[in-house]
Amino acid sequence: MRAAGGLGDDIIAAARRGESAALTALYEAYSAPVLGYVRGLGVADPEDTLGEVFVSVVRNIATFRGGEADFRRWLFTIAHRRVVDAHRLRARDQEHPTDPSMLPDVQTATDAVDEVAARLSTSSATQALEQLTDDQREVILLRVVADLSVADTAEILGKKPGAIKTLQRRALASLRRLLILPAVS
Repeated sequence: MRAAGGLGDDIIAAARRGESAALTALYEAYSAPVLGYVRGLGVADPEDTLGEVFVSVVRNIATFRGGEADFRRWLFTIAHRRVVDAHRLRARDQEHPTDPSMLPDVQTATDAVDEVAARLSTSSATQALEQLTDDQREVILLRVVADLSVADTAEILGKKPGAIKTLQRRALASLRRLLILPAVS
């Protein structure tokens, strides 16, 4: 399946030459799937990670070789690496000891409203994705959201195609179980 807007090799070639309209077209065509991928993997600031991905694309597009399918694989390889970096950074920065006396003791109504809104905006599909193993979630997001082939997904994740197929099958079975509504008596 082609990316949104049916971009082709000519747009990628123009982007390699540094044409800003072509770079904009690539961003417009691929930013939503990349954002969905990084969001689905639980990155703390998905929009920031999306920006980092496209900064890398702009910096390195001149050295890229290949067509549209190669570009998608390259783009999601960059996205995968940025997700790994974000998770490492988050794990490293997990604890920051703070003196409790330095914390404000006032919680505003806005905080409560924001918390409720955040909880309500989490869809059942997102909750179901969170129940999958990390490998299963990555496979589903690369295969469905990024619309990559089994071979491309295997290359990005450093796994064999057979392992990708098994992970996908198990993930879909788990999602099916998690998303089926309980029977009403």
